[in-house]
Amino acid sequence: MPQPTPRKAPLLTVTADTLVAVDFTPRTFNSPTGNRPRPPGPYRRLFATPGSRAFTLGNLLARLPMGMFSVSAVVMIAGAHGSYALAGAVTATGLAATAAVAPWTARLVDRYGQARIAVPATVIAALGSLALLLCVHFDAPAWTLFASYAATATTPNTGGMSRARWAHLLKGDDGALHTANSFEQAADELCFMLGPVLAAFLCGTPFPEAGTLVGAVLLLTGMLLFAAQRSTEPPVLGGARAKSPLRTPGMLPLLAVCLAMGAVFGAMEVVTIAFADAQGHRSAAGVVLALQAAGSCVAGLLHGALRLTGPASARLPWCIAAMTTLLALPLLAAFQTGSLLLLAGALLVAGMATAPTMVTTMTLVQQRTPEGRLNEGMTLAVTGLLGGIACGSATGGWTVDHLSPTAGFGVPVTAAAVALTIALAHQMLTDPNSSHRPHSRPNSRPMH
Repeated sequence: MPQPTPRKAPLLTVTADTLVAVDFTPRTFNSPTGNRPRPPGPYRRLFATPGSRAFTLGNLLARLPMGMFSVSAVVMIAGAHGSYALAGAVTATGLAATAAVAPWTARLVDRYGQARIAVPATVIAALGSLALLLCVHFDAPAWTLFASYAATATTPNTGGMSRARWAHLLKGDDGALHTANSFEQAADELCFMLGPVLAAFLCGTPFPEAGTLVGAVLLLTGMLLFAAQRSTEPPVLGGARAKSPLRTPGMLPLLAVCLAMGAVFGAMEVVTIAFADAQGHRSAAGVVLALQAAGSCVAGLLHGALRLTGPASARLPWCIAAMTTLLALPLLAAFQTGSLLLLAGALLVAGMATAPTMVTTMTLVQQRTPEGRLNEGMTLAVTGLLGGIACGSATGGWTVDHLSPTAGFGVPVTAAAVALTIALAHQMLTDPNSSHRPHSRPNSRPMH
């Protein structure tokens, strides 16, 4: 018969005129489950998955330069050639090349595996960055800048590969996959928040080429660490025989939504810089834009801790509607007050709708992509975003030049409204009764 564990007597001592009793008995805390320990949170459970921490670290190192390369190239080229027009043309060429090449790179990744394709593709991209650096440093002809920067288009979609690993590791666990997708979106926002700041510091402090050099080293080092984690790499499932993601029902409207949301991001960046410049605080534009990314990063982490019900297709219009509504705040702040400080606060709040919208969109992309071609499907979504960013930047710049920086904040609101229209139209066409179901709005509650 088991004997009860004897209770340790408290230690008694006297200090001055006070009796002190110290109880060494282990403490238990009340919780909803009685005396049982509190269960781990969703992110702690997520990173308890074997191998997840290692591939996430490598992926974050490789992803950080995505927010560095464009700023570094602009600063480096404009400083050497004295022309922002040339710098903008070079980076636009790189963006167009990436939009054309990235889906093919992703298709090869699906067909032959992440490590076999991503590493050599990253080496080519890193060499392209170094070639650009050398061409600028040694004052090579302008056409060499375009050729060098176009070579960086082979950079693999690091975020897409990371999401593919989570989808493989968490297959069948929709709640954990939702948390993983939310974390990945928050990581995207963090990298695009810290990347430009780091690039500006490196280009302005050691030497103008430092941003590009450090970015190339981080990209290659991170990708080598990421690819070395073979235990978490998704298996090759014969993606060459699967139909193209573009032929999947519902994928084209979803890519159109990505295009419109990319226009939101591209226009907001240009217009915010122009507004800060008009207020005489152009150097503060980066910090103001970083606040928008910070709001999205925090919202992404909080979104991942929620347990959502209902299909993602029903949630998407609500997310875009919230994004459209909150994007009106920067427009009102600029129009009513003209204060850069209030604009910064409005962007912080408006950014909180970005991550939930992008998480829901990427979840739908995953669901609608044929098995074995997930990297290609995710990269097509990123390509849509890049195309939208280019269109939004051009439209925002035209509005600023021909109207005013304040009027320019209407461009992101309009682009978000277009995305909402596309999402609602697609939902009504696929389910004509969906507009008459007010209870289809998802309920969410914190995950304990």
